[in-house]
Amino acid sequence: MESSQSFVQYLNSFDMSLDVSKLFPLRSGRIATFQINMGRLCNQACRHCHVEAGPARLEIMPPAVMYKCLAVLEANRYGTVDITGGAPEMNPGYTRFVKACSGMGLKVKTRTNLTILKEAPYASLPEFFAENGVEVIGSLPYFLGEMTDRQRGAGVFRSSIEALRRLNSVGYGIEGSPLVLNLVYNPCGAFLPPSQRSIEADFRKELGKRYGITFTNLFTITNMPVGRFLKFLDDSGNLNRYMERLKSSYNPNAAANVMCRDTISVGWDGALYDCDFNQMLGLKCGHGVPDNIMDFDGKALGERRIVTGAHCFGCTAGAGSSCTGSVA
Repeated sequence: MESSQSFVQYLNSFDMSLDVSKLFPLRSGRIATFQINMGRLCNQACRHCHVEAGPARLEIMPPAVMYKCLAVLEANRYGTVDITGGAPEMNPGYTRFVKACSGMGLKVKTRTNLTILKEAPYASLPEFFAENGVEVIGSLPYFLGEMTDRQRGAGVFRSSIEALRRLNSVGYGIEGSPLVLNLVYNPCGAFLPPSQRSIEADFRKELGKRYGITFTNLFTITNMPVGRFLKFLDDSGNLNRYMERLKSSYNPNAAANVMCRDTISVGWDGALYDCDFNQMLGLKCGHGVPDNIMDFDGKALGERRIVTGAHCFGCTAGAGSSCTGSVA
């Protein structure tokens, strides 16, 4: 087993890579996406989860933070609201928050592990999503059951397929329908994802042929050296190898288009971060800008210098990785 202390050696090297690419210091150009983490409570405990979410987590966003988020959105009208978790659906205020955002005319995206839609309290959410024009982004590690269950737990694949069929039944992911159903693929190990275009074609063919399922797009996301996946890398002796792979695959074009440049991420407790991954590492917005939603300053945050670290090589390797897939 190698020590995670070796992770530190990469901290400065990312900024050095940015400098060579004439991108240092990395700064935000605007805020187009307002991302909100509703909490770490989840019905699953996936081994790759950078959030380290699970059924025993107690952290959920309280009403006061939600109300402040809505006030910020009302005042600034950022185009896209991206709701994530844990399983965000498990927050008691989730549907009210979605309705409020939709009522402002904002584009609302919700990230789901899909299996939550099969549990009784949440079974009506597909219709709710459709009524409010919500874009659904479902995580599905692979189109084969064995690989999906290996990463997420026994029976997850079957429940995910049933949930996808349910979403299809109300119009999601159907050609010609305005209801968008995007899937997310991430590798099952310590390697980079394949070409987004090619793996999307494979998913489309296999899910259609085997299960009659259709979807809109597929996003590939690199496994980030954060949370449970970082622990897996450390425990399995793959940390240095994986970090070297990410570092050697650094792509300046991907770095120029990283999601943090037009995103602000709000933690369940109201803390502000440059991205969801910084959030999980506890790296709040820095360099003199507000780091809590209660002190939100749109102008300062829209021009902020971004807090970077070793994990950022994950977003800039190969074709790049973001919450909407490859970026280069």
